[in-house]
Amino acid sequence: MVIEKIETFVLKDKLSQSFFFSQWEYAERAICVVKVTASNGQYGWGEGYGPAEILESGIEFLKPIVIGENPLENEVVWNKMYRKTADFARRGVLMASMSAIDIAIWDLKGKVLNLPVSTLLGGSHRNQVQPYATGFYYMDHDNPARDFEKEAKLYLSQGFKAFKMKVGLGIEADVKNVKLLRDLIGPESKLMVDSNHAYTLREATELSRKIEKYDIGWFEEPISPEFYDQYSELKTKTTIPIAGGECEYTRFGFNQLIKNKSVDIIQPDICASGGLTEAKRIGALASANGIDIIPHTWGTAIGIHVALHFISNIESIPGRMYQPNFLMEYDQTENGLRENLTFPSIEMKDGMIDVPNRPGLGIDVDEEVLERYTYKKNGIVLSSIL
Repeated sequence: MVIEKIETFVLKDKLSQSFFFSQWEYAERAICVVKVTASNGQYGWGEGYGPAEILESGIEFLKPIVIGENPLENEVVWNKMYRKTADFARRGVLMASMSAIDIAIWDLKGKVLNLPVSTLLGGSHRNQVQPYATGFYYMDHDNPARDFEKEAKLYLSQGFKAFKMKVGLGIEADVKNVKLLRDLIGPESKLMVDSNHAYTLREATELSRKIEKYDIGWFEEPISPEFYDQYSELKTKTTIPIAGGECEYTRFGFNQLIKNKSVDIIQPDICASGGLTEAKRIGALASANGIDIIPHTWGTAIGIHVALHFISNIESIPGRMYQPNFLMEYDQTENGLRENLTFPSIEMKDGMIDVPNRPGLGIDVDEEVLERYTYKKNGIVLSSIL
């Protein structure tokens, strides 16, 4: 059995209302998913995190390296992709293209062996994961927090007990918005903030000190990811845990982050930083250094299921009888691709999501929905959706 075919699909979904954060504005979702099919007819699905059409080009570039390989030997396949592109692809979009292929191979491998990905990773230490709602982006430039109350009520009614909000509009505005949201969700809920690397060290320090009293679970990407030493310095100036790593790649990048003592929590995006094969190694680094790991997720339910399986396999350090819940990011902004592309749908009960026990990632793609959202297939623009 060998990998026989690799297909890419660029999916686009225009939003009913655009939203923005500290860096730019979104008017549509654009995601690249990949289907890897073996010579026995079985297949697996993956997705990459990054610019969809550039990801597609990267996957096209990697095809000759992967086709003809044994999908059960995923580490061998990963290493061939990495070694043959190391001169120009150790970071960035081509690594995300590698990640998408790697994830699809894990899904395929699980289906071939009739085992869930969590079992292939070594087993599930937990059967449920606690999602936190990522939301509270900005809809109105004149009144950015206009919809916070409506959002907070919705997420609380759905059973969420942890929330992550955007900051980065300026210290005064951020402090005001953090106070507002803490009042809305109450003292028992977890609250995290994310500036998407909007601040200098001085600004991040000032903001941290002003919002400490609101019991912040972590401050995500306070500073630009290039400044490892500034992250380390910020950690000494605030009681809020510092998180980062969404812009980092492979075990080598995360080793740099950890060696510099830059963060308390690492946040690899598995769909960008090297796929599940590399995420397992990044997790081992975190474990060896006593660092928490909470993956970044953004995209379709494929990526969410990848995170579910991965988090279920993270070992608990330190070990104790009663473990805290392990958190998983669950974006709640408008996204028809996340809600409609795959089945069965994700269900949250009592603030928790079950880890799937079906083969592979435990999902399949609805081909009719795939066709409806597909803008390009293997580089060809489909005129039916224009």
